[in-house]
Amino acid sequence: MRTDFHGSSSPNFTNFGRSILSMKRDQVGHSVDQETQYQDSEIEAFQRQVAQRFHELSLVDSHELLSVSWISKLLDVFLCCQEEFKAILFNHQSALTKHPMDKLVFDYFERSVKGLDVCNAIRDGIEQVRQWQRQLEIVLCALDNQKSLGEGQIRRAKKALVDLAIGMLDEKESSTNLGHRNRSFGRYQKDSHSQKHNLKHFRSLSWSVSRSWSASKQLQAIGSNIVVPKGSEIIATNGLAVAVYTMSCVFLFVMWALVAAIPCQDRGLQSHFNIPKSFIWGAPILSLHDRILEEAKKRERRNTSGLLKEIHGIEKAARFMNELTESIQFPIDEHKEEEVRKRVEELRIVYGGLKDGLDPLEKQVREVFHRIVKSRTAGLDSIGKGSE
Repeated sequence: MRTDFHGSSSPNFTNFGRSILSMKRDQVGHSVDQETQYQDSEIEAFQRQVAQRFHELSLVDSHELLSVSWISKLLDVFLCCQEEFKAILFNHQSALTKHPMDKLVFDYFERSVKGLDVCNAIRDGIEQVRQWQRQLEIVLCALDNQKSLGEGQIRRAKKALVDLAIGMLDEKESSTNLGHRNRSFGRYQKDSHSQKHNLKHFRSLSWSVSRSWSASKQLQAIGSNIVVPKGSEIIATNGLAVAVYTMSCVFLFVMWALVAAIPCQDRGLQSHFNIPKSFIWGAPILSLHDRILEEAKKRERRNTSGLLKEIHGIEKAARFMNELTESIQFPIDEHKEEEVRKRVEELRIVYGGLKDGLDPLEKQVREVFHRIVKSRTAGLDSIGKGSE
């Protein structure tokens, strides 16, 4: 079931009809005590915050959707949601060992573990884009800020452009050429002995991404058992099942968007998002999902290695520059030299965006990886304390 999202840049989220939590309160009637009312308020506040954040993400202009800066904002949203979700679990430790909450929480943490391999694959995809950035740098060094353009400079630029084109073509055609380089972020962890002990399990799970690893299949595995909580589950967990479902959908969408944007093995965008209208945060997520799918359907993006805006910029600018350098005859006339300088400026803009954005983005993906690990560890600790 799809749902539409209508609202201004500052929508009023306090009046969104009969939420699932309000239906739960109707069923339990006047027996709801003060603690339960607080828990309901806490979970509804969490949903409103998720809705607000994704609504703000959905306001992005079509030209900035899936840019490095937008992906960075998406990861910021995920990290904020993750912290709020962790706080909810911590505040209700005693409920985590009771059925059906114990299974719901366990399933969520197992789902989050599958995201670690996605983070590893995305990190290597960022490294691949960084390799393309270095080829652009060679072109700029050869052609930018030169008083005059000679045959040697053009030849050097053409070689870099050919290497770039081959590299991008290989990435499109091969779904396994990154597998042998992938390494878990956990491998480079330099924490205390206790932290190393806590992360040991995750290193073994996600030491590397094998050559047969598939981003598409991993996304399917992450989303395979995400189901809308039943009314009986909501009542039995005092609404905590709604928080787990909310965070599960957020997690799946963020992993899906990363795979859509960044080169990785066997990319696939077949994941389906069916969110009932009861969940106000579903509308902006579905809106973004549909917009990203529309972007993927565009003719010039169908066979791309990633939908990242900057990748499209590399492909477009490099293609124009390559066509131009192929048509150059020496000595270069003034008109042709001016055209070269115009294309160089376009390349320089693309290069600048990558130079400024890739390193911070990689750090954010690294942070997402470690936050998933730490949140799972903290969650399992909370379950342990709740059973004491």
